[in-house]
This record gives sequence, C-alpha cells and structure tokens, in this order.
Amino acid sequence: MSETLSSFQMSPGDSAPDFSLPDADGNMFPRDAISGPRGLLVVFACNHCPFVVHLADALGDFAREIAEQGVNTVAINSNDLGRYPQDSPELMKGFSDAHRWEFPYLLDESQEIAKAHGAVCTPDFFLFDDNGLLFYAGQFDDSRPRSGLEPHAGDLREAVRRMLGGEEPLARPYPSSGCNIKWKPGNEPLN
Repeated sequence: MSETLSSFQMSPGDSAPDFSLPDADGNMFPRDAISGPRGLLVVFACNHCPFVVHLADALGDFAREIAEQGVNTVAINSNDLGRYPQDSPELMKGFSDAHRWEFPYLLDESQEIAKAHGAVCTPDFFLFDDNGLLFYAGQFDDSRPRSGLEPHAGDLREAVRRMLGGEEPLARPYPSSGCNIKWKPGNEPLN
C-alpha cells in the first residue's frame, strides 16, 4: 500500500471547478444542482483503495451529519477504469450502498475534474462554502488503515464548524493521504 500526500493545488478562496458528471447509471449531476444551501464537500474516492475503505462508513455518517446543516457531499471516482476494473461503475453502486453513501458517487472518466481540483489521492477532500469558494482542502482525520484509530472526521468536522460559524479556515491543514489517483497513461498532471 503506497501513500501519497495531496499537493493542495487549490488555495482557500479559489472558485470551485464546475462539472457535470454521470453516476454509474449514466444520470448526470451538475455541481450547482448537488451543492447544498451552505456548501459542498467534494471527495475524490474509489472502491479499492484501503484508505477509502477504512473511512467509507464514517464518511457516510459524516455526510448525513453535515447535510442536516446544509452542506451536501459528492464523491468522484477519477481512476483509470481500464487498468483498475475494481473501480468500475458496476462495482461503484455496490460500494456506495454497502457504506450507506446517500450522496452521488460520480465518474470522472476524462480525469479533468480531478486535475481541476488538484486532487492527487484517494480519498482527497475539498470543502466549498455557499459561494462556491474553497474553504478547506485536507484530511478527513488522523486515522489510517492499520493505525488502530477509528475514523472520526475530526479535521473535516472542525473545518465545517469554522465555515458555518463564519470563522477563518485552519491556517495549515494536514493534507489528505491515501493511494495516488490512477491516471491514464500520459494523463498525469504536471507539477
């Protein structure tokens, strides 16, 4: 299991990249239609990454918690499905159902949306406010597979609290860590 740290290519205050992506059934979801009245959490995820599997149930619970506060969630799978069939649309549905994800789980087959966010790993988290501006990019919490810690969403929960409370973002959030996004050959973003 290799671990990649997110590079934070977006900065707080940057505008959310626009997108309209399909779910596993081909239904299209524009970003504006997914956003909640108080914000949107964008999570780059996939089915097979042990870091995603580790916190998948906690993410489902956390998404329900923040939805009650007006912040919606969307997960985006940007992996190369040709080389990683375990992340296929057919398996995405079962994965999201198993972990009680009540939010859209979308496909970014071109990988352009991952690039636009500066996402580099799964999971990678981007919290946008009600004006579509980036408030937080960082880790879910300090738990990791085999760390002995249960996922608790501590970092992300604090970011949402600060955003909804009109406070300043965390000065130096800890970056997300996980498996690198599985880029299509020749599609790797330039650093």
